[in-house]
Amino acid sequence: MDIIHLLPDSVANQIAAGEVIQRPASCIKELVENSLDAGATRIQIIIQDAGRTLLQVVDNGKGMSETDVRMAFERHATSKIQQASDLFALRTMGFRGEALASICAVAQVEVQTRREEDEVGTTLEIAGSSVIRQEPIQCPVGTNIKVKNLFFNVPVRRKFLKTDQTELRNILTDFYRVALVYPKVQFTLVSQDEILLELPAGTEKQRIEAIFGKSGKHAYTEQFVHIESDTELVSIRGFVGKPESAGKNVQQYFFVNGRYMRHPYFHKAVMTAYSGMIQGEIMPSYFIYFDINPESIDVNIHPTKTEIKFADEQMVFQILLATVREALGKFNIAPSIDFDTSGKIEMPVNRGQSLATPPHIATPSSYNPFRTQAKPNLNNWQTLYPSIDTKEQDTSLGEQSQQQALFDEEFWHDEPQQFAGKYIYMLTSRGLMFVDQHRAHACVLYDTYVRQMELKSAISQQILFPEVLDVTADEVEHVRSMMDSLRQVGYDMEQLDKTSFSISGIPPQMDTTQAMSALRHMIEEVDLSAVEKQWKQQLAMTLANDAAVAYGKTMIQKEMNELIDHLFALKSYLWTPNGKRVVYMLTDEELKKNFT
Repeated sequence: MDIIHLLPDSVANQIAAGEVIQRPASCIKELVENSLDAGATRIQIIIQDAGRTLLQVVDNGKGMSETDVRMAFERHATSKIQQASDLFALRTMGFRGEALASICAVAQVEVQTRREEDEVGTTLEIAGSSVIRQEPIQCPVGTNIKVKNLFFNVPVRRKFLKTDQTELRNILTDFYRVALVYPKVQFTLVSQDEILLELPAGTEKQRIEAIFGKSGKHAYTEQFVHIESDTELVSIRGFVGKPESAGKNVQQYFFVNGRYMRHPYFHKAVMTAYSGMIQGEIMPSYFIYFDINPESIDVNIHPTKTEIKFADEQMVFQILLATVREALGKFNIAPSIDFDTSGKIEMPVNRGQSLATPPHIATPSSYNPFRTQAKPNLNNWQTLYPSIDTKEQDTSLGEQSQQQALFDEEFWHDEPQQFAGKYIYMLTSRGLMFVDQHRAHACVLYDTYVRQMELKSAISQQILFPEVLDVTADEVEHVRSMMDSLRQVGYDMEQLDKTSFSISGIPPQMDTTQAMSALRHMIEEVDLSAVEKQWKQQLAMTLANDAAVAYGKTMIQKEMNELIDHLFALKSYLWTPNGKRVVYMLTDEELKKNFT
């Protein structure tokens, strides 16, 4: 008996949909790209339940005839290419003829479309690759396509969709990739009957500002310098961030011939241009547009069409590197070398300003670690022992517990003293104990914030003039999801409009500037895709770092006593929750080694 057979079209389409339509964002991307290929100048996107219930794209493009609208949902049916050689002259977004067939295989689809030369349009309904009806209809020029109940017939795929917030952010990510490269097209994005984004037609710079310009008081594009280069091989234009605007949560986009692409090799070129200007894990933002002969690239690598091969990558790399370097140099961005021989070293100053006794810290009444004796003379001790450092150590939980047990048994002979505006030290029976004052205070505040969120108790100080927090469209749901927890750590806040929040109360340990800066850091750094307990701990740690006493702040004796008292009352105090050392012991044994 023969066992090999052809799969039915509906099954083959569902299999193909697994590659092309992975989530609602994939569907939106394919539909919007079709609208752009149809010459639309106005595109409206409407979603319900982050695309699960409804995805709708309405455009004013050229529309389709009665025959074309039926043919468009067949596999490998396309108006973009005629033969294989056309793949090397592509100027359209789509060309595979797979998207619509894949969508209708896993959703219920309704289309209304009309060409300008037709008196009436056509409506077509398809569900699971089966045509339900097709008939004439009166409708405006263009195409209106509704995708309902995505993955209704593939429950396993629907089950693995993420939360509405995550899926909405994925939609916005893909939407930005299209909107940024087509600034002359007017876009409107509506979610849950609320307009999230309204992008008028304009220039590339105006489009960048319209999408990302709600993040601060100053224009977002003021952080950028313009780049431009025109060669026989490739034309490059766009914007790169000034080094001082570099950070961890940055926007990085490459586009080629009107198409978004990922390209680690070209990213390396940009980062090389910034060599010596930025350090650590921070990176610059950039929006870079390439225009190149279509014959010099291959976009037919993957169904998502974001992986693109260049015929001469090394040459493009060098041109991009030179272009970015020239732009940074032209605007005097390159840092100067300061040959300061004064020998003065400034300690880093953190964002915290003051130390306040945190609430809800229970200290045993019998606990008194201080025993007053004559203080030893420790002036200039650091010149004798330059090898001491407080780098974080890679220790296991078991080793940490053992070390903590040793510290718990420790006692010291004098009241704590401050050194270098950064450390607090005490003379103990085993040697000198050093405490990083900023990290110690962060540990205490972290414990406070975690308890407040667990008890759902809010302690807030009201401010005279409420502050306004402006966010981008993709950050709105992020803030909404954190609002209850933010209120529990001291933020009194309400939503003003679709992308703004009013802050009328802040945590009591902070001033207004600190509190608003910390709020921005939490929006950027807290990962809500983690389990709730983890992201709440991340929120508490981020806020604690911003609120903690600054390096360089001179502390009075009472403040040091309170800080040490609260720190050693914690269950764990040797390391911060994110694994950085808080307490370091310079033992007698280490001292002896320096005198051998």
